Amino acid sequence: MSDSGETRQWLKRLWRTFAAEPRNRQDLLQLLREARERGLFEADALTMIEGVLAVSDMHARDVMVPRAQMVCVQRDDPVAHILPVVVESGHSRFPVLDEDRDDIAGILLAKDLLRLCGNEEPQRFDIREYMRPAVFVPESKRLDVLLKEFRGNHQHMAIVVDEYGGVAGLITIEDVIEQIVGEIDDEFDVEDDQNIRKESERQYLVRGVTRIEEFNEYFGARLPEEQGFETVAGLLMRQFGRLPRRGESAIVEGFEFRITRADRRRIEALRVVLPAGASAPHDTESAT
Repeated sequence: MSDSGETRQWLKRLWRTFAAEPRNRQDLLQLLREARERGLFEADALTMIEGVLAVSDMHARDVMVPRAQMVCVQRDDPVAHILPVVVESGHSRFPVLDEDRDDIAGILLAKDLLRLCGNEEPQRFDIREYMRPAVFVPESKRLDVLLKEFRGNHQHMAIVVDEYGGVAGLITIEDVIEQIVGEIDDEFDVEDDQNIRKESERQYLVRGVTRIEEFNEYFGARLPEEQGFETVAGLLMRQFGRLPRRGESAIVEGFEFRITRADRRRIEALRVVLPAGASAPHDTESAT
C-alpha cells in the first residue's frame, strides 16, 4: 500500500476513534502518538497537546512561586528602596505588601516606574498612584480555568491563597503557559552559547551547567571542585541539600548565588554577585 493509502487508512481510524469517543485520555494520547510517529504532525505539536491535557489536571498550588520566594515591595518603601529590587530581580510585576505578607495592597508594574527616570522628583513618589488591583485565587484553582480568566481579564499575575485566606504564593500567566509550551526564555536568561554573562560591574548571570573549573578560572575563585560534582548547579544542590527553587539564594566562598531559573529536575540559571572587596574579572566578554 502506498504512503498516501496508509495515511488515508490511519485518518479513517482516527475519525472512527473520535466519533466513538475514546474510552479515556490514555487511548487518545496513544492515538496522537501514533499519528506523530507517522509524521502527521511535529513532535513539538504533540508536546503541546500533552501539555494542554495535563494542565486540566493541575492546580495553582502545583506551579506557583511559594510565599517565601515571592519578591515583594512594601507600600511605605521610598522609591530609592524599590528601584534596586526591581532591577536586581528582573521581574515585571511585584506584590505590594501593607503591614504583613498576608496583606497584599496591590500589584506594582515595573514599566510604570519608567516615568521616574524623567524629571519627576523622587520625593513626590506615592506608590498608590502606581499600584494595580491584585487578583486572588485559591490553591485549588485549575490551571486551564485560570488561564481562561487571565486571558479574559487581561491579567498576568494572581496571588494564591490557602483555605484560611493566607497568602500561599503567586502565579503568573507565564507559569501556566510554560506547562504547555515549555520554558519561555526572557531577556534575563543566559543565551544558549554563553555560560557566563556580565550584567553589571559586580553582577553576572551564570548557566547551571557551567563547570566549576570554568567558573573559578573566570572569576579567580576557589570553589571546591572535588566533592562529587562538576557544575555550579551541582555545587548549589549540595549546598542546599536539595534542589532549590527560583528565588532562593546561598553564599559560597563569598559569592552570592541566587536561583533565577529552575524546574523540578535542574537549576538552569543563577545570578551571581561578587564578594565584597573582590575585583571584577579583567575579561569582560561572556564566557562560552
